[in-house]
Formats: sequence, C-alpha cells, structure tokens
Amino acid sequence: MIYSNKFINFISLGLSLIIFSIFFFHFFNKNVSIVEVSSFIPKIDIVKNDDKNEEILQKEKIDLGNWYIEIPAISLCAPISEGTDSNTLNTKVGHFVDTAVETGNIGLAGHNRGYENNYFQNLKKLKKEDQIIYTHDNFKKIYVVNKIEIIDNSNWNYLKESDENKITLITCVEKQPQYRRCVQAVELEN
Repeated sequence: MIYSNKFINFISLGLSLIIFSIFFFHFFNKNVSIVEVSSFIPKIDIVKNDDKNEEILQKEKIDLGNWYIEIPAISLCAPISEGTDSNTLNTKVGHFVDTAVETGNIGLAGHNRGYENNYFQNLKKLKKEDQIIYTHDNFKKIYVVNKIEIIDNSNWNYLKESDENKITLITCVEKQPQYRRCVQAVELEN
C-alpha cells in the first residue's frame, strides 16, 4: 500500500510538472510550440505485463538451442549447459554432470541473484502442481512440482539416481549460504 501511494504521488508530481511546462511555454514564450514541449515528455509504454512476458519468452525461445527448461508459472525460459561451474551458471542453467539427461533424476542448478543471468530468481514463487517443461534434443517431457524444500548446502540426497522420471532444481537461499532451495517435480502422466 505504501509503495502504491508513493507511485501515485510520483505520477501526480510528474503530470503537474508537465502541465506547468505547457502553460508556461504557451503563455510566456510564444516561440515554442506545444509539439516542441511534448517532445520533452517521455513516452510511457503501457503494455500489459503478461503480453510483455510472452514477448520476452518468444524472443528468448529463439536463442535457446536444443537444451532448455521452461517454467510457465514464473515466465522462465532458459538454456541449459553441462556443468555447474561459475562460467556455466553465469550464462545458462547448469546440469549436474552425475545426474540423468533424459531418463531418471535430472539435476539442474542456477543463480537467483547478483549475476547477469539469474534464471532461478523466481523459483521461490513456484507452488506444487506448477509445470516444468524440459527439452533435450528431440526429447521433451513435462513435469509437475511435488516438493519444495529448503535443504542444507551439503545435502545431495535430492540428486540421487532414480528409477522415477523427475527433475530437481537447486539454487541458493537469499542471505543464508548454508542452505539451498530445492524444487523437485515428477513426470506428468499422459
């Protein structure tokens, strides 16, 4: 509520300045036209958030290559690369080398803040039953979130091999370096 009041006050102040400028130039300086004054006013891009997210998703989808993850609930569409070293995670979502690539337990890691690409920044917004779409070459599966946990940073149990097809996403927990956020999803039954 506080932020919306500040935003409304900011907009009101901006509009007041614009109206004052128009009247000032119109009445006191006959050499300046309204068109010239309006060129000083920044253009406001009013686009529905959903439309903008969809546009971004479509643009990013073009550059994903043949290995990527999509999570519609948080408007995520990110390329995946082998490894979880800092060079990989700075540009893509990283695949834990010792986990499955197509069948079994697929383990992925990503940054959530402080880097140029923070693909997992909104993992904390995921809820059970949200879908995760995973694509590797011609392989594509849809998973449904069934576990959301905060785990110890040395707990690798969620990345163990499995006969069940699932995907495990891991990222840091803000301001708690001893913990990791773990989201796990199981394959959606057809």
